Amino acid sequence: MNLARYELEAGENLTTFEFISEGNNGKIPKVISFAETSVDKMYNLAFGDKDAETGEIDDRAISNNGDTEKVLATVISAVYAFTKDNPGATVFATGSTVARNRLYRMGISKHYDEAIKDFNIYGSPDGLRWVEFEKNVDYMAFLVKRNRV
Repeated sequence: MNLARYELEAGENLTTFEFISEGNNGKIPKVISFAETSVDKMYNLAFGDKDAETGEIDDRAISNNGDTEKVLATVISAVYAFTKDNPGATVFATGSTVARNRLYRMGISKHYDEAIKDFNIYGSPDGLRWVEFEKNVDYMAFLVKRNRV
């Protein structure tokens, strides 16, 4: 995808990425992490502000930095990098709040026509089953799997 995004600093094995959000509230360090789950080749995507004291991800922080589109595009670029380096990986993501899930759904919907060229995209409407993603449908979680590299 050809979207404005921040420059990523990749960690070891491309499982963590960091970048700096620059906007209305200054420079805010962000972290994206892909962690193995108990399901073979499935990884949980975690994302949020980097806690200054612990270095951990704060996925409940509300930055209001005025750069949501650029931040989401940066997360998407990390998914591209991770799935290129980990062929066959499935990425699981869910928002820490209902509002964040809605934001993620809106972001996927906005760029769906381009994203579907490279990814199979699924949503879980009830937390129990996966269906092909449809625009303007609420989901509790999302799955993406690269269909070409």
